[in-house]
Amino acid sequence: MVQTTVALRVDVDTRRGLTEGVPRLLELFRRAGVRASFFVTMGPDRSGRAIRRMLRPGFLLKMWRTNALRLYGLRTLLSGTLLPSRPVGSGAAGLLRQIAGQGHELAVHGWDHVGWQDRIHRLDAHAIRADLARAAQAFEAAMGVAPHASAAPGWRTSDAALSVQETFGFRYASDTRGETPFRPSVGGAVLATLQVPTTLPTMDELLGRVSDLPGALAGSLRPGVNVFTLHAEVEGGPLAPVFETFLTDLRRRGAVLATLDEIAAQALARVDEVPVVPVVRGAVAGRSGWIATQRGPRARTALTRE
Repeated sequence: MVQTTVALRVDVDTRRGLTEGVPRLLELFRRAGVRASFFVTMGPDRSGRAIRRMLRPGFLLKMWRTNALRLYGLRTLLSGTLLPSRPVGSGAAGLLRQIAGQGHELAVHGWDHVGWQDRIHRLDAHAIRADLARAAQAFEAAMGVAPHASAAPGWRTSDAALSVQETFGFRYASDTRGETPFRPSVGGAVLATLQVPTTLPTMDELLGRVSDLPGALAGSLRPGVNVFTLHAEVEGGPLAPVFETFLTDLRRRGAVLATLDEIAAQALARVDEVPVVPVVRGAVAGRSGWIATQRGPRARTALTRE
């Protein structure tokens, strides 16, 4: 029988998520004896600028369905508009070192989360390189070492971004949704940077759509590698009890819990067996707009406007 493995990826998108959600998650992981992979936005928290997404199909519905004010708080929803932006990772080096000091994996989640997520399809190679470089430099200033991995904000990337990212020498990236670790092909060239995609739905995608969040997540598990992305603002905030229930259920089921770095190491040890596929635009139920996904039988083209 194939073992079920679940890698826990924690996205830290906002200042509130870092200063309030991360400490709660660290305490939960300490009690559970679990290691996770934290991907932290390094630059300013400009969450309020997401208001520009109002014209995107499904965005207002998601805001209402998930009760965004409860999840993120008024200070975050106004950050970068009516209230000044506060730095996320670059403004909390001590907390970053605490994450790593407790045995968790730590990597970058871009510089300007909202800016990247909303504009990546329009950014040229120079702008992409500048964003990645600022995030990497801020990480190295805080941690004393260069980041070994990266995750694109909002699961949004492009062929240009994948090609530029290749020059940073990351061991792997987690920029996409998909089914299994893979290597992207861009313009007929095979990139060296392994992709470890998110495979499971997120809680904010299920919230308001299903009555039993832990049960729905458990029902999405499959034998082999599963990657679950949680958010410090959500599972480290109002949905912390729900996440703890899911974590307990995983242990009860005998699932092996891992970091993304461990999953990447296993794939790279058999790199000749890793599939090579293009990255395409797709859609995920419960999430507005397009996401990047590995091309495969379950990927589908998004029918949404920018």
